[in-house]
Amino acid sequence: MSTIELYIEYGFQHISDIAAYDHILFLVALCALYLVQDWRKIAVLVTAFTIGHSVSLALATLDVVHVSSELIEFLIPVTILMTAIFNFFQQPGSEGKTFDLRQMRNYGISLFFGLIHGLGFSNYLRAMLDAEESIFSPLLSFNIGLEIGQLRIVAIILFISFIVVNIFGLKRKHWIYGVSALAALVAIQLMVETGKNLF
Repeated sequence: MSTIELYIEYGFQHISDIAAYDHILFLVALCALYLVQDWRKIAVLVTAFTIGHSVSLALATLDVVHVSSELIEFLIPVTILMTAIFNFFQQPGSEGKTFDLRQMRNYGISLFFGLIHGLGFSNYLRAMLDAEESIFSPLLSFNIGLEIGQLRIVAIILFISFIVVNIFGLKRKHWIYGVSALAALVAIQLMVETGKNLF
């Protein structure tokens, strides 16, 4: 297996690892508002998140930015909680313009939260890069792996929402509130756990 393939696999495994479920939980909260028919909005939303975590992942891995791992571990569940809270105050629906002001705000939030998650990814990646002469190729490959895994998770979330809402007939707002409430509860628990190491 080449270096590129190896780091793509590392990135895919990291975002898909259920033991490190905080990133998965963020994607669940991020996509809770949307259904399959909203795929264009989700594509841009996830792209904004990807741009954010790509920038901070590169800066942190190149030692341009230094943030304590304890702070990042605390801030990641904060992003989950805030995303879940936002969901309670937004009206779902795919009608109207594809890209309105509300959506642009959501993309900005996703981009900013992506910056925080990228710092979390960097803690994992830096540990593997010590033996590498050049980090550009591993860094790019790792990011590609993250994106592939991320798209897979989003597809699973949309598939589940399709079954629950379109087939079983759960009201869309109940799906949003239920998923967001669950994400918020887990995020609070994570904040309590990680906060012990920070404060």
